[in-house]
Amino acid sequence: MRGAVFFDVDGTLVPGGSSGQHLADRLGHGAVCREAEAGYDSGALTNQEASVIDARGWAGWTPADVRGFLGSLPLVDGIAETVAWCRERDLLPVVTTLAWDAVGSYLCDRFGFAESCGPRLEIVGGRYTGEVAEHIDEFGKRDFARRVAARVGLTMNRCAAVGDSRSDLPLFADAGLAVAFNGQPAARAAAHVSVAGGDLRAVLPALSAWQGRGPTA
Repeated sequence: MRGAVFFDVDGTLVPGGSSGQHLADRLGHGAVCREAEAGYDSGALTNQEASVIDARGWAGWTPADVRGFLGSLPLVDGIAETVAWCRERDLLPVVTTLAWDAVGSYLCDRFGFAESCGPRLEIVGGRYTGEVAEHIDEFGKRDFARRVAARVGLTMNRCAAVGDSRSDLPLFADAGLAVAFNGQPAARAAAHVSVAGGDLRAVLPALSAWQGRGPTA
């Protein structure tokens, strides 16, 4: 394995919003989720507090229900092509996100990402209970990336990260290349490269140049 590329979801693969809000709108608690996300964005709520509020709206629904709702998830163009580009160059494509684990699993199955992280919701008897089984924060994203890299024999300077927000900053600080894609100001300030657009392939020139420099162990 020559390297790895870690991709964020909300604001990166999902443009102009979040997968959590998309799902909450369909699960029937969209207004509650919108308020919780605004609280997290402003710093009034921690990620865990916002997740607990959102999770309550999942009670009684099934994983199959959620999988069906994910079929209409808004996504940027060029995801499949970008994943294929990484694979062709022996770069492991991985999803690193604070979105629910069902979202990461869906993106892996649809586009061929190797694996994903994300907070988990409790399931009992085939239905969501409305409780969070496992939380993850921005440092958990970074730690997941570190574990993936170590497992495939990579140091973090041979890994790139693509993201847009403050939840990407710990991983950006570790990665050999940090790319802000449609980034918020904090992400742009922390990134090595900043690009914008509606097609994920906009990050490929930066990844290609980085790979051409031959990141070393």
